[in-house]
Amino acid sequence: MKIGIEGQRLFRVKKHGMDMVALELIKNLQKIDLINEYFIFVKPDEDRLCLEETKNFHLIELDGGPYPTWEQIALPKAAKKYGCDLLHCTSNTAPISTSIPLIITLHDIIYLESVSILKKGGTWYQKTGNMYRRFVVPRVVSKSKKIITVSNFEKERIRKFFGFPESDQRLVAIYNGVSEHFHKVTDETELKRVKDKYHLPDRYAFFLGNTDPKKNTKGVLQAFSKYLKESNDPLSLVMLDYDKNALNSLLNEIGDVDLIKHIHLTGYVVNTDLPSIYSQCAVFLYPSLRESFGIPMLEAMRCGSPVITSDTSSMPEVSGGAAMIINPFKPEEITEAMKLILTDEKKSNELIEKGFLQSAKFSWNAMAQEVLTLYYELEK
Repeated sequence: MKIGIEGQRLFRVKKHGMDMVALELIKNLQKIDLINEYFIFVKPDEDRLCLEETKNFHLIELDGGPYPTWEQIALPKAAKKYGCDLLHCTSNTAPISTSIPLIITLHDIIYLESVSILKKGGTWYQKTGNMYRRFVVPRVVSKSKKIITVSNFEKERIRKFFGFPESDQRLVAIYNGVSEHFHKVTDETELKRVKDKYHLPDRYAFFLGNTDPKKNTKGVLQAFSKYLKESNDPLSLVMLDYDKNALNSLLNEIGDVDLIKHIHLTGYVVNTDLPSIYSQCAVFLYPSLRESFGIPMLEAMRCGSPVITSDTSSMPEVSGGAAMIINPFKPEEITEAMKLILTDEKKSNELIEKGFLQSAKFSWNAMAQEVLTLYYELEK
């Protein structure tokens, strides 16, 4: 069988969620499938060392302009050229017009939902991307042979949104995994290297927020402001690749511009440095308004960090009782959870132990095995 996999953004240096999922899928398929022939379609970029060719895995670099023209024109043309028996598109969208059987990974349908709290804000780039998805996704979903999503919560959202009957077997939930390099870092030299590289404070809460409204950055800042005013145990808030102007705008909104003194922006962090940042944080904050899965929760758990997350969408399903659950629409609940974890060593250790057990249930190898099974189902 000749299998095409869309990996347009795999070679870009600053990879994010869906890029890492696609990369881990391909790397693990390379380990378990030595029989089928794979064609990985990527856009030329700088990080060519992230993935290597093997005897039955071929990297095909395609020019083709911006995302829409690359996906709608260059990708189906190349898949046909290489004689693919199926094409797996990994990042929510796919070519509308292709005769090749499609599998699509539909991570979420947030951009299709009329949830007003999630429609506010966001960058121009995010809004443009959502417009493209709103046009493309309903059209490709209707013609896809299999639709993979990443949690049972999201599976039901998709089923109800598109009106799939219960008997429709095209829609499948396959959990994401956690990369092997995420573990509790105890090597003092490595911890110091990462601390010095990103100028990390001695004691901090860690938040992976961005400008997407669903990440609830404003709520986290409100909760952190309240925590500093009410606690005798001060600490910093570490945030990654976040725009300082956007941050100052949010601080103006919440009426606490001086909070910037207690926030540390690291800039972009290499993925392999994240375990040391997780390992040194006092608490990991993941109170999103809406997630389809939530890989960072599991990464933090693997690294021995106590986690605070939401009672919404997929977070209770994925965290599995190993995190403190709060209502993300109530910043005061985030504050109270921080107080408890940061002052109650017994509670913190309990969450850490549960986190190790819960995160061990997820692996990229298991995910790749399930995806490979779907490929064979389409061959029949």
